[in-house]
Amino acid sequence: MIMAMYIIGHQLSSYARKSHQSASQLEKVRINKILIANRGEIACRIIKTAKKLGVKTVAVYSEADRNSMHVEQADEAYCIGPAQSNQSYLRQDKIISVVKQAKCQAVHPGYGFLSENTEFAELCQRENIIFIGPPASAIRDMGIKNTSKAIMMKAGVPIIEGYHEKDQTSETLLIEARKIGFPLMIKAVRGGGGKGMRIALKESDFIEALESARTESEKAFGDSAVLLEKYVAKPRHVEVQIFADKYENAVYLFERDCSVQRRHQKVIEEAPAPNISQKLRQELGEAAVRAAKAVGYVGAGTVEFIMDQNSHSFHFMEMNTRLQVEHPVTEAITGLDLVEWQMKIASGEELPLKQEQITLNGHAFEARIYAENPRNGFLPGAGQLLYLKTPQITDNVRVETGVRQNDEVSVHYDPMIAKLVVWGKGRNEALNVLRSKLNEYNIAGLDTNIEFIKDLCVHPKFQNGEVHTGFIEENFEQLFPKLHVPNSILIQAALAWILHEDVDSLSASLETKDPFSPFAMETGLRLNHTLNHTFHFNVGNENHIVEVKYPEPDLYLMRVNRLGPWRKVIGTLKKIDDVLELFTEIDGIITKARTVKLNNKLHIFTKDHEWQLIIPTPKFVNTLMGRTEQNPYTALSPMPGLVEKIFVNKGDVIKKGDSLLVIVAMKMEYIIKACTNGVVEDVLCSIGDNVAKDKLLIKLTEAKV
Repeated sequence: MIMAMYIIGHQLSSYARKSHQSASQLEKVRINKILIANRGEIACRIIKTAKKLGVKTVAVYSEADRNSMHVEQADEAYCIGPAQSNQSYLRQDKIISVVKQAKCQAVHPGYGFLSENTEFAELCQRENIIFIGPPASAIRDMGIKNTSKAIMMKAGVPIIEGYHEKDQTSETLLIEARKIGFPLMIKAVRGGGGKGMRIALKESDFIEALESARTESEKAFGDSAVLLEKYVAKPRHVEVQIFADKYENAVYLFERDCSVQRRHQKVIEEAPAPNISQKLRQELGEAAVRAAKAVGYVGAGTVEFIMDQNSHSFHFMEMNTRLQVEHPVTEAITGLDLVEWQMKIASGEELPLKQEQITLNGHAFEARIYAENPRNGFLPGAGQLLYLKTPQITDNVRVETGVRQNDEVSVHYDPMIAKLVVWGKGRNEALNVLRSKLNEYNIAGLDTNIEFIKDLCVHPKFQNGEVHTGFIEENFEQLFPKLHVPNSILIQAALAWILHEDVDSLSASLETKDPFSPFAMETGLRLNHTLNHTFHFNVGNENHIVEVKYPEPDLYLMRVNRLGPWRKVIGTLKKIDDVLELFTEIDGIITKARTVKLNNKLHIFTKDHEWQLIIPTPKFVNTLMGRTEQNPYTALSPMPGLVEKIFVNKGDVIKKGDSLLVIVAMKMEYIIKACTNGVVEDVLCSIGDNVAKDKLLIKLTEAKV
């Protein structure tokens, strides 16, 4: 039997709550079907709760997402356009058309895309469609940062010094920046997620940072307006989850610490915030509730504060008028389903609990698993998830994702693969669980930040909760230590390579394609006929040699880098629950690791680290393929993406550090600059081109003196 949700009638849902109304005074409309105007993990997350409540779901998808997980999980799905967001997920007209065609009563916007779009919320109301979110007026007031700060001042919520006015000329902004002083923050007045945000450390950086912020803001939010704020050294980013209903009730569900960030975007979040007193927790919560009531807020929202690391004084930063990416950590410590609360409040119900009934239990972390390379400036990278093994789901472990093995992480969307959420009775226990489960999260086929998060978790300051938004930069050397691969790993890699090749050969020679089947095992076929072999491995920027002798069946002798004694090695490759486990015995010591071989790359997943070892392609092959090492007179694309801007033309004389062009990918703008003085010999791309990683974009020649 379908449990129907009830939605307030639109003639009474203008949210102009000038007087208190009881639930009995409101007309309700039955709803049993919602459209989710989003994609990926948040769409899957909403579907999960909708199914629990007996509500049917309708997905929308771009052509790139035709075979995606959220399409598979929804009851119905409709294609709304090409891969580009502005032709699909941001097309309000197409989404409204699907709502009517599918006979949905409500739209859940998720986060990102149209979730904080005032015009979309208003359009839903005009079309008699329930928008599962706050009133358009609240989105407008809190979505425009300069307006929100004025409202917060009136509500008694502390704000930070800055410029929030309408005059947006570069000249005025530079004058105001000088008044505030450097360093300072440049922020888009709309949206969130770090988009349109730049730091100008000194006056000479200001104009370029301003233009970059404007460009990114226009692309992300359709508005290039910015505000300026005094830059707080070593601030903490602490946010409070609030909920409000249509009867002037509002509560806070405690705070989250989201201080550890790269590119002004969160990497890891936790709840509650570490090293915060109960008194301060209450002050933060009450300030957030005042902020919500000041704009007649309804539904789920997050009030974000900048907090001084030492004094713990806090200032209003912005309000996200939607569900947050990190909402699961709040769910973990409260035992509540925030999406269920959203749907109940949208249906006209009062808040399920009063403030004194909401309790905090334990501690939770959320690690965002991104397709990116932390050791290369956290550059995002699209690609296929050729291998994916996640931790087992338990009462204290959640994996929020929208992808499966062999799915594509698209260049057109956010690079987040998943969110790993863990809970413990206390912070130390939760952190131990997180570290353990990160070791069980194995991905091959593209770069991820998993190893970086592991290193973050063991950093002494992070373990003590001594965090701030500049944590990564301040502790860069400790978080990115030089990789020293142990000899035991190199030996495991050589053994794994031999055994993988045996498995491949066995698969090809037998009728069965499963070399681990009983038939294959019964043959007793041995393929290790090579008595001597030398492996060359690249790990990071280091080259290693492993010599192998095969004196008798089931025994190898190995030596690393032609140093030290020959080691006795025995090993097997076993398939356990669809995972290849490498069992290695080196001089009587047995170790176990998962292993994956993809072309010339080998992944070794040990109990605490992932090692990637590459057998380099011979130089003569690279020469035949036309591959050459980058030189300072070439500009290559650092990642797959779209050419957004080109600043130079053929024949231009440029200086080292000059901006050449802009690549946009996975919601990130990257400015490619000249590595040397020179003259533009050729521009090999055009605006709008979709380019691959390492694609040659601009050629320079040496400037004649």
